Amino acid sequence: MQTTFSEKTFNYLNFILLGGIAILSLYPFWYILSLSFSSAATATQQSLHLWPKEICLASYRMVFSDPDMLTGYTNTIIRTVAGTFLTMLFTCLGAYPLSKPYLPYRKCFMLFVLITMIFSGGLVPIYLLIKNLGLINNIWVYILPLLTNAFNILVVKNFFQSIPESIAESARIDGASELRILFQFYMPLSKPILTTVALWTAVIHWNMWFDAMIFVYDNKLQVLQTFLQRIVIQGQTSLIEKGAINYDIAQYTSETLKAAVTVVTIVPILLVYPFLQKYFIKGIMIGSVKE
Repeated sequence: MQTTFSEKTFNYLNFILLGGIAILSLYPFWYILSLSFSSAATATQQSLHLWPKEICLASYRMVFSDPDMLTGYTNTIIRTVAGTFLTMLFTCLGAYPLSKPYLPYRKCFMLFVLITMIFSGGLVPIYLLIKNLGLINNIWVYILPLLTNAFNILVVKNFFQSIPESIAESARIDGASELRILFQFYMPLSKPILTTVALWTAVIHWNMWFDAMIFVYDNKLQVLQTFLQRIVIQGQTSLIEKGAINYDIAQYTSETLKAAVTVVTIVPILLVYPFLQKYFIKGIMIGSVKE
């Protein structure tokens, strides 16, 4: 089918508009990246930083030489890996029985799950609960409160329901238990949605800082995002500059330090996405077509 002149014009205008939006969306990140590699002299100039005039790694050396930064990185990686693994495990354990129509009191259990999506206990009751559980200043405070998510359970449950029940029935005839059916049949068949939910969970764990600010007072247990929040929002660059004795302070500024910390914080999670992209696209398309 041949396109008309008006359709071509409309397509070109769409490309220009979407391209402009993409450039505007990417520029803040590119600006921060360019600023982080800039020297102090370049960073203090009032101009657009499309490309650093001279590459300077002083800010990154300062960031990676700080022990608190490395501790935050380690805690964040531990939290993200362990939290994502355990969350996916308990999400599947919760979604599998709810996907079975013959589960006794299934509607009641579904109602309990839905209620948690609508109502929250509030900050003070949650703090008292965390305190009574002995999770204050405990690394498990990063994992246990986020162990299950009602939305994730419902998403995985809906995918499990799309798997033919005949697969589970055949496995039961061969003597497989429900756990074996879940781990050896349902989960391998659910890679797209499980990868998507795992990516959501990993991003949440990587970006969380509020729980560390409220429940954790020990600097050895702080996460990377709390460190970033103190430097970028509160302007506490002294957290890094306290170790600046061995560095030439003329090579960096507080702004280049903030930019370097920001880049170091967001790049790891961005590097993971390309490897999971094919599963992520399949996952977000689930349920988009109704038959």
